[in-house]
Amino acid sequence: MKRLLFILYFITTVAQAQTFITESGYVNFLSKASLNEFNGESDKLNGLIDLDKNLLDFYVDLNTLETGIGLRDKHMRDNYLETDKYPFAEFTGKMKTIPTLSTGSKSSVTAIGTFKIHGVERQIEVKGTLSKNAKGELELEGGFNVLLSDYNIEIPKLVFYELAEKQEVTFKALFKPKN
Repeated sequence: MKRLLFILYFITTVAQAQTFITESGYVNFLSKASLNEFNGESDKLNGLIDLDKNLLDFYVDLNTLETGIGLRDKHMRDNYLETDKYPFAEFTGKMKTIPTLSTGSKSSVTAIGTFKIHGVERQIEVKGTLSKNAKGELELEGGFNVLLSDYNIEIPKLVFYELAEKQEVTFKALFKPKN
């Protein structure tokens, strides 16, 4: 009986060790228009990496994005992202190849999946790096581009709110083993 309990404990522990979560990842978008360049950022990126199921799932509450100018943030949320109707941006996908991670190693990864923002879903490819630190945590960095027109996000017509059609999105997160 003790042996059976040990085996069940071992299986449960190993399975959980392959699932990692974060609640405080960092996401940034860069808008580089001809007359205006600015960043929006949030340290509220939530995510899950399940290596056994090859599942990646990340989301950020768009109300937590800040550009450094309160009025611009309000207009971005109210008029363009419409966060009252579409409060989250989310990516769900799979890695093309699951890397073999050893402590201190860094692997290039590519994920294919669905990115959803402003009520529109599109298939995208995300490139990044995945590494494992001495504590057994995963560190993920990456980026992708978002064309606002692909997601029915209106571009402001006023020059002082100039916004680029292409937004460069980058992210960085530390994932701890799920208990």
